[in-house]
Amino acid sequence: MRKIVVMPVYEDVEASTKLFQELRRTQGSATYIVAVDDGSVRQPVDVAAISAAGLEGVVIRLRRNVGHQRAIAIGLSYVAENFGDDAVVIAMDSDGEDTPESITELIAGLDAADVDVVVATRKSRVESLKFKTFYIVYKMLFSLLSGRQISFGNFMAAKMPAVRRLASMQELWTHVAASVLGSKLRVRTCALDRGPRYAGRSKMNFVGLALHGFRALMVFAEDVLVRVGIACVLVAGLSVAGGVIAMLLKALGFATPGWFSLAFGILLLVFLQTAALTLIVLMLSGMIRSGGVLATSTYREFIHEVLHARAR
Repeated sequence: MRKIVVMPVYEDVEASTKLFQELRRTQGSATYIVAVDDGSVRQPVDVAAISAAGLEGVVIRLRRNVGHQRAIAIGLSYVAENFGDDAVVIAMDSDGEDTPESITELIAGLDAADVDVVVATRKSRVESLKFKTFYIVYKMLFSLLSGRQISFGNFMAAKMPAVRRLASMQELWTHVAASVLGSKLRVRTCALDRGPRYAGRSKMNFVGLALHGFRALMVFAEDVLVRVGIACVLVAGLSVAGGVIAMLLKALGFATPGWFSLAFGILLLVFLQTAALTLIVLMLSGMIRSGGVLATSTYREFIHEVLHARAR
């Protein structure tokens, strides 16, 4: 069984070079590297680093920086088009936080016939209080708006038929983990420890992290819009009921001077806003449903060159 490791790399030569060496040490020389250089300018990935580690693979240089998730999507699309079913595919980051030793545990989960993808969940997180708070709020919002639970990231192992299924999904270009969640594939979780970064500092800031979280919701945009639409209808209904009650109180003489005008005005404003928002939600839902699907060959348009490495 051949192991194909897909990783996005952006201005991170030192960490990725060490990762190649660790992959050779822990997973053997049969490991094949697909390193997607996401438009690096200062520190582009050198294909010689893969050869020096005693591995074979490719460096896919992109024409421009497309972002972490799209880089993974391009790597998975390349693998789906160029490799057969006798391989398993591992998607991981290149900084060392996804540890090479953990790949063995992920792949072991694929032995079951009823499992297509094994995803890594974190046993513990050594993060700031700000990050932990945001992450808890994010998971609650994601569950509320999409009706699903998400507790994993990009570190995963998948059988080749599953990779081909994912590569055919346009949602993969938006958020990899959410696409796995929405793919209807049979997913198993594997609790793993997070490793220390090999070198440098993370390029993900809080704004980027928040954007990454909202992109996960975009994968389930229809579900989110339907739930928001239902909430708007309920609020509009409550506003109408409140208006009727206000008019009854006015007619029965229970309303104090000025109270009816204020209450009825506020309820009318709430009704008009929710009605407008409901209309917008319905229009957006229709646009999403009628949207086109990306061609499977689209990923090639982002590739500048593919450099092949041979083991030394």
